[in-house]
Amino acid sequence: MNPSVEPIPLARLLLIFIPVLVVILIQWRWSLSARTTIYGITRMLAQLLAVGYVLVFFFETDSPLLVSMILLVMISTASWIALRPLGAQRPRLYRISLAAITIGGLPILALATQVVIDVDPWYSPRYLIPLAGMILANAMNSVSIAAERYQSEITSGHTAQEARLTAMQAAMIPLVNSLMAVGLVSLPGMMTGQVLSGVSPLIAVRYQILVMCMLFGASGIATAYFLYWSSRIPQSLKKHSA
Repeated sequence: MNPSVEPIPLARLLLIFIPVLVVILIQWRWSLSARTTIYGITRMLAQLLAVGYVLVFFFETDSPLLVSMILLVMISTASWIALRPLGAQRPRLYRISLAAITIGGLPILALATQVVIDVDPWYSPRYLIPLAGMILANAMNSVSIAAERYQSEITSGHTAQEARLTAMQAAMIPLVNSLMAVGLVSLPGMMTGQVLSGVSPLIAVRYQILVMCMLFGASGIATAYFLYWSSRIPQSLKKHSA
């Protein structure tokens, strides 16, 4: 471990849950269901604790097959979660989502790790797994936003082409906002982590440029692919909403 990184004592870490509890209390006072919030927080804790121990093992592995299997699980899971707003249509559109996130994510992951960073060995889990997580999570969110908006537009009576354009624009809003806000409104997590660990801000900036470009590209390509093929079967989404 980098000696410049100070571990957070568990007792202090618990203090950050105070604002979380405040939000849950607001939901309760306003007669809103906090069940989903509590479930999400519990799941977040369980997943992060589990992945922490798992990553310790994976980062020490020297098996390209194992790393490839991890990436496969990540892609498959992201493709399924992306379709959550569509309910019963998830199984029918899963192949499109899977192809979209794969085509949008893997080539850019390869470009970032094998060409830009020049990872050695090529399957180094310390690079591939975190960067793949960033790419797939952002592509998943963009596809999810696009899928929900496309369904809404089709239900409202718009043509498939109109719905596709509106959905694409909606999915790109968070991506464009993040490009415009970075460095002025927010310091992204990766850059902040590097700076806190003692890396020069100038070096951290280069990595953040890499991250921002790969996230924008992967999310945009995945969303465009998903909407293109979804627009060829608009009746499926319309029937689901009827």
